[in-house]
Amino acid sequence: MPYEFDEILETIKMTEIEHFDIRTVTMGISLRDCADRNISITTQKIYEKILRYAGNHVKNAQEIERRYGISIANKRVSVTPISIIGDAFGQDEFLKIAETLDKVATEIGIDYIAGYSALVQKGFTKGELELIKSIPNALSQTQKVCSSVNVASTKAGINMDAVNLMSNIIKETAEKTKERDSVGCAKLVVFCNAVEDNPFVAGAFHGISEPEVTLNVGISGPGVVLDAIKNAGGIDFQKLSELIKKTMFKITRAGELIGRKVAEKNNVPFGIVDISLAPTPAEGDSIADILIAMGVEDVGAPGTTAALAMLNDAVKKAGLMASSSVGGMSGAFIPVSEDAGMIRAVEKGHLSLEKLEAMTAVCSVGLDMVAVPGNTSAETLAGIMADEFAIGMINDKTTAVRIIPAVGKSVGDYVDYGGLLGRAPIMPVRELSSKAFVLRGGKIPAPIRSLTN
Repeated sequence: MPYEFDEILETIKMTEIEHFDIRTVTMGISLRDCADRNISITTQKIYEKILRYAGNHVKNAQEIERRYGISIANKRVSVTPISIIGDAFGQDEFLKIAETLDKVATEIGIDYIAGYSALVQKGFTKGELELIKSIPNALSQTQKVCSSVNVASTKAGINMDAVNLMSNIIKETAEKTKERDSVGCAKLVVFCNAVEDNPFVAGAFHGISEPEVTLNVGISGPGVVLDAIKNAGGIDFQKLSELIKKTMFKITRAGELIGRKVAEKNNVPFGIVDISLAPTPAEGDSIADILIAMGVEDVGAPGTTAALAMLNDAVKKAGLMASSSVGGMSGAFIPVSEDAGMIRAVEKGHLSLEKLEAMTAVCSVGLDMVAVPGNTSAETLAGIMADEFAIGMINDKTTAVRIIPAVGKSVGDYVDYGGLLGRAPIMPVRELSSKAFVLRGGKIPAPIRSLTN
């Protein structure tokens, strides 16, 4: 579908007035041919391959920014889950890979490199266990490396042994980065039904069914949707849905154009456009403010989940009409620390962890960038994750937990990372114990809907 001049003018308006940007252009690179039993050879291959494909990624993206006048907030790289590349290695060797990833990411100037990951929804290999155990050191000793672990799926059920292990890994990561408000946990996400072409960190990785290299784009645009809803007044739900769809159609078209141009400039195939509405801490760039504009007094009010469901559905429908290359998670993100309206709702006591969990049943991801007291037990973290992954498993959707048990912090305190990671108030957690439940271990079986063949 060719681009019309009027579309270009509307895009200029969105970028200048309504906070529209491209949230990320993420180059996915397969490292499967870098595997070797010699760690020195493996790290050298990884370094050289990423440099070969992504060496000019930042420069090329910046040139496209200048040419089209649309900001690209982040330039990133994702790689094959490292546990696959290093399955014969132990923790020390995995740490050397993490250091190599950090080194090459710094040299090429990208914001983050993601894929220090493992897929263990059905169980662990020896290498996967070693990688997971290395995560706290890897994230505390690097700056740009992001990690993810998939522990559940609709097909496999919930691997509670992996959930319990990850709850302890999160606690250890928080402890090792406590001097920086436990920031390591902001670069670690645990998944149910992880997708292979996600361009957003911390959960991005280059899936095993992906090609040699590809360029995926993640769009933004909450401010554009917010302004459209505010200007529409008190229209009914069907008209409101149509308005959101028309707005997201334009955003998706602009995002795919930029993504394809960056891919072309890098001489790599274009992959997908992830049409997720991703907020930032900036005023006017908030999913929470969209829900308020739709009519709820604040996030957490009765009706909040219904408003979010409608928004998420309209976003997906618009994206599918605008592009034949929609992928990733594609919907609405509700990270607490990265959304000014969500932060306000928590500060006022309007948004609880339980209400946030209910909202995740109808949005794109899950409990994201949620800070909780540092003394929250590993078993309670495991219970929170099990609840979230049950939502994903039963509903056959991606859910995730990126939670920060901030060491030395309690309710009333904050963690503050600046930039896109933002600032989060510590949220209260119920003190009722789930220890006897989560420590049963084993797997929560897959639901009946897994039997689709």
